[in-house]
Amino acid sequence: MRNWLLLAPLLLASCAASENKNPGLDQLPPGSACTSTALDSFVGQPASADLGARMLAASHASKLRWVPFGAVIMMDFSPMRLTVRLDQQNRVASATCG
Repeated sequence: MRNWLLLAPLLLASCAASENKNPGLDQLPPGSACTSTALDSFVGQPASADLGARMLAASHASKLRWVPFGAVIMMDFSPMRLTVRLDQQNRVASATCG
């Protein structure tokens, strides 16, 4: 019984340490995550590889996710991802980080 009492703090500490599913994401240096301030100018433009590259450069994101009209997507958050929603004509409807 005494051995269990000695191990209890270690077990609790390991559980607390494993709660953070994305270690380091809250410690990103400033300016390294996606920023959506310059993305409004892309709304209405037809989707293309060139447009995606320009949007990535403008947002400083490292990943791009195109979302076709009516598509269902996972709501997981990634601070380095740019999510671009398209309308029925395959034009940019909105662009947000995450």
